[in-house]
Amino acid sequence: MFGLLLVTFLIARVMPIDPVLAVVGDRAPADVYEKARLDLGLDKPLWQQFAIYIGKVFTGDLGRSVLTSNTVADDIKTVFPATLELATLGTLIGIMLGVPLGIVAAVHQGRWPDQIARVIGLIGYSIPVFWLGLMGLLLFYAKLGWVGGPGRISVAYQDFVTPITGVIMLDAAMQGEWDAFWDAFSHLILPASVLGLLSVAYISRMTRSFMINELQQQYVIAARVKGVSEWQVIWGHALRNAVVPLVTVIALSYMHLLEGSVLTETIFAWPGLGRYITNSLLNADMNAVLGGTLVVGAVFIGVNLFSDIIGRLADPRAR
Repeated sequence: MFGLLLVTFLIARVMPIDPVLAVVGDRAPADVYEKARLDLGLDKPLWQQFAIYIGKVFTGDLGRSVLTSNTVADDIKTVFPATLELATLGTLIGIMLGVPLGIVAAVHQGRWPDQIARVIGLIGYSIPVFWLGLMGLLLFYAKLGWVGGPGRISVAYQDFVTPITGVIMLDAAMQGEWDAFWDAFSHLILPASVLGLLSVAYISRMTRSFMINELQQQYVIAARVKGVSEWQVIWGHALRNAVVPLVTVIALSYMHLLEGSVLTETIFAWPGLGRYITNSLLNADMNAVLGGTLVVGAVFIGVNLFSDIIGRLADPRAR
């Protein structure tokens, strides 16, 4: 975390963007410019600026966004639940489809189920996200009308749900607004499926590798010799040992969806963290960019630590 703070601080200082001009504008008088420079603490030595920066971050002060005129912390509280909602459903799709697909591919290694699984993984890795999202909108929204369009919820339902957690589907369910719930789900399912395909490709490939390795171990041979059913060998023995590294893979997939869904959020006009950081970068709003970067980094650290804890709980040898 300290390294992340140091890097973001140095990026803010080496970027060819004057933070003072971002605040006062390029037509401000010299005295206004100088006063803003002193208020921002840019006249102090670099080490002192870094110490002030750390102190502000740990008190939740990420600065003020030039683009929205709100504090960056408030902006992130607004946009992060949208990304969390999108990445969570995308990861669940990846787990529900990727894990069984990887197991089937490992059990039938070299045969047609394995080939199909590998082709699905190749498609997930190869198709550009922006093209897949556009084709999905064209087919399922414009042509068939099966899903909602861009955005998180239709205009007609925007005032039906009072924000509590920021996750629209959860808030709608808590308030009993089921029409708004299903409308929000119809908007979420397509972008989540686009991200889910990427997750399926990654998780299925890694599951296949882990399972092939476990199925070659001596304890599997011993179980088969003792007459244990193939179902128990696969699901009760091999998969239980493959779960430990698989937890880390799923956590990594989830983290990448949390921070790597910029194109998906842009195509589907999804008001999430990735889109917020991108718009801020295009408008030279460095406070917002660095604040978003810190949040993404903190999430990476937290989820990685959580996956390590789950791995220890799942593996008696680690305990």
